[in-house]
Amino acid sequence: MPIKISPIQIKEYGVISEIKQDIAHIVGLTNCMNGQLVHFDGGSQGVIVGFDGTYELAMVVKEGQKLKPGDRVFSTINSCTVPVGEGFLGRIVTGLAEPSDGNGPIRADMRYPVFGSAPAVLERTPLKEALETGVKILDMMNPVGKGQRQLILGDRVTGKTTIATDAILNQKGKNVICIYCCIGKAEASLNRVIDLFKEHNVMEYAVIVSATAAVSVGQQYLAPYVAASLGEYFMYEKGRDVLVVFDDLTKHAWVYRQMSLLLERSPGRDAYPGDIFYLHSQLVERACKLRPERGAGSMTFLPVVETVQGDVTGYIPTNIISMTDGQLYVSTPLFTEGFKPAIDIGLSVSRIGSKVQWPAMRKLAGILRLEYIQFKELEKLTRIKAGVSEAVEKRLRKGRVVAEVLKQDKNAPVPVEEQVIILYALTNGFMEQLLPQNVAAYNSGLLAKVRSERPDLIRNLIDRKDLTEDIKEGLNQQLTAYGHGTV
Repeated sequence: MPIKISPIQIKEYGVISEIKQDIAHIVGLTNCMNGQLVHFDGGSQGVIVGFDGTYELAMVVKEGQKLKPGDRVFSTINSCTVPVGEGFLGRIVTGLAEPSDGNGPIRADMRYPVFGSAPAVLERTPLKEALETGVKILDMMNPVGKGQRQLILGDRVTGKTTIATDAILNQKGKNVICIYCCIGKAEASLNRVIDLFKEHNVMEYAVIVSATAAVSVGQQYLAPYVAASLGEYFMYEKGRDVLVVFDDLTKHAWVYRQMSLLLERSPGRDAYPGDIFYLHSQLVERACKLRPERGAGSMTFLPVVETVQGDVTGYIPTNIISMTDGQLYVSTPLFTEGFKPAIDIGLSVSRIGSKVQWPAMRKLAGILRLEYIQFKELEKLTRIKAGVSEAVEKRLRKGRVVAEVLKQDKNAPVPVEEQVIILYALTNGFMEQLLPQNVAAYNSGLLAKVRSERPDLIRNLIDRKDLTEDIKEGLNQQLTAYGHGTV
């Protein structure tokens, strides 16, 4: 919710008694509160993060002149807030929502608290609308609803960020505001995302919050909360749909562990502090779909978490799995085999289920997930046998065709209506005689034919979202004319 700042400013002064990296020990701020903003001599800013006996602990989030013991510090009655507004669209900002793209200042419409409270249960409504990611394997088998929190986890360099950025690319023209939050990653990784967004004209509906490994620990810690605050403005004030990608929360947990060790808090499992669960749960709970009385806006989260050698039982992965509405597990073996996006269907789940899917997609993809999992198990068993029966070979060939249908190039999201056409051809036997290596060419040719000869079919699919008799009849005519997969 927005913050109204009183015109009366009450200041309280203190003195720095000790500095430990980005943590300042302050004496004299007897009335300050957790999360309150403090100002140091020389232009630096900090946030109160704890208390210890006779002194207060502040984390430096904005560096001015080098701080030293004896410097004065003052606090106001204001809590830690950031500017928000329409002016942030198309901009790259720091972990404090300050411009970092060299395009001048940003006009703010109001200020929102960094550590905002999650909406109450009575303010929310059940999720009924799909967020179309354009990633076939997601939209078909693990749909994401507007207001959902869907975790993406896997080892490094397996395509986690690509899945999230493809979802952002697919929001073009869909009236969804996208926020990409980079936490603790290398500058080169961020630059690749920026170049991709500029190439596809994504910045007209997106904001990038940048807190790379080169910036202060304080900004890396605040970045995901600031990204959520920027999204809340559009959700609460404008009734818009928002998609926020946190890339990634593993680095955020590392930063908080570093902070906690400097604050001399007792370490727990893997040296993380005891409140590491609360750190992320207070963040992900801010995602929701609001009731019509509150504007009917929504905020969807796609947090990214890195695993080590495929271990999903690690402390941070299991914590975040337990507080999200499903997870997408990106598998290193699948990635090395060339199956991209390398999502392991057996270990991935969406707790929203198929209720947010188009009725057409629900009818066609209902049994696809089970068939694909059975195919993968059958493929493992037949690898150790010299020969298989004709029936088993037929099942394997069909499974390989399904696998080829699910494969997708990066930075090339597929609209849901085109996914429905491909699935219709697959489930109605039009790909039975198709060789796996010819599936991609068959699908691209089919879609080009439908787009050129029957654009009304695509418009009807988008409008009705269901397979009516006239749509089925039109698709059958197009598929019959195109051929039964004899390419």
